[in-house]
Amino acid sequence: MGRQILIRISQQAASISHLIDDDRISTLPRVDIGSTLTFTMEHALTVEQKSLKVPGVIFLITVLNMTAPLSTDMYMPSIPTMMAFFDTSASILNLALVGFFFFFAVGMLVFGPLSDKYGRRPVLLSGLAIYTLFSALCALSTSVWQLISFRVIEGLGAGCMVSVSTALVKDCFDVKTRGTILAIIQSMSIIAPMVAPIIGAFIARYTSWRVTFWVLFGISTTCLLVTLLLQETLPPQARYHGKPFGSIGRLIAVGKNKSFSFFLLVVAMIPTAFMAYIAVSSYIYIDFFALSETTYSLYFAINSAVLILGPILYIRANRSMATRKVVPALFTLAAVSGAAILLLGRISPLAFLLSFAPLSFCSSSIRPLSTNILLNQQDSDTGSASSLINFGNTALGSLGMVLGTLPWSNFVTGLGTIVLTCALLGLAGWILFTKSGLRLKGV
Repeated sequence: MGRQILIRISQQAASISHLIDDDRISTLPRVDIGSTLTFTMEHALTVEQKSLKVPGVIFLITVLNMTAPLSTDMYMPSIPTMMAFFDTSASILNLALVGFFFFFAVGMLVFGPLSDKYGRRPVLLSGLAIYTLFSALCALSTSVWQLISFRVIEGLGAGCMVSVSTALVKDCFDVKTRGTILAIIQSMSIIAPMVAPIIGAFIARYTSWRVTFWVLFGISTTCLLVTLLLQETLPPQARYHGKPFGSIGRLIAVGKNKSFSFFLLVVAMIPTAFMAYIAVSSYIYIDFFALSETTYSLYFAINSAVLILGPILYIRANRSMATRKVVPALFTLAAVSGAAILLLGRISPLAFLLSFAPLSFCSSSIRPLSTNILLNQQDSDTGSASSLINFGNTALGSLGMVLGTLPWSNFVTGLGTIVLTCALLGLAGWILFTKSGLRLKGV
């Protein structure tokens, strides 16, 4: 199964690369987000940042959140070349992907709580140093086992970057602007999975696979230099003062917060369904509908453009619509999407795109909303909370990829079933949550 997913994602990345030379890319919808993202920033920061200011902090957090797609999607087009260079099989090279993701999750769980004890800045610098060093070592690898080993440790650093960056959002911005900031970061972060395969394909076509890791090295080095300008956001009096191992144990304390854990499980249903699409979209467009890789690239890119609309409209809805109404509305729309896929998705690729687009919108809308709510549930242990938020979404997203590649009669029916089931489970979970007596702060 892992080899199958690796090969198909590689094919997705390679097919997206055709957009480099495709004039039809100009037909993609353009979104003017300038007026939507306008907000008062003079007093947005709760922790003074003399060097970075608001734009610098947003830039740092955004790039740190791009770590996962940049680290995986960018090197996918080079997989055939790497297999030939290392004289190895896809199943062995797959360990570099699997190992990265596993230790990426481990890094998220470990470094978030440590940042509650030692502060965000030193822990983030440590994670960046790990990622930067081992990205360079990946570029210098002379055997596939060296590459796998270096990718594993690189994943630990990546997990640190993502978990601490989420904690920085709560540390740096007040409650009124936090939702807007998260939506801005989410909309900008969506760009990474859209452009990473294109950059990777360009690298694979004109240079060496090693350049991919040198690009990652350059990006992380930039973040490292920017972080040196970051002033500590967690004051000593707000830190965890127990033993280092005890800070990891704070994950359990946060997990015991029933409102936090229940809501996290509920909202993660939509990302679970979306990641199933990521795993099987090329099967659907190329195998089921018999489209060329270039045409598939266009459909994939249009769906990616839909993802940008979610955070933008969330900012507007957040000002006028109560959260208790937004959450069930998103699950209802996701259920409609699942039903549409089952009923209409097999008619044509356009029908499938239009049927799945509402789920894409729901997926990108619910992430900033849910992250903001979940961060509000903890007055302390923000690092642990951010670790669990990111780990929960990653773990259930991985489950969605596995479910999507099960031997369905056809992948359109399979995906429609997954989307509808996840949406109904999420809606039922939300109704159960509201009737359970549990309360969410700020909702």
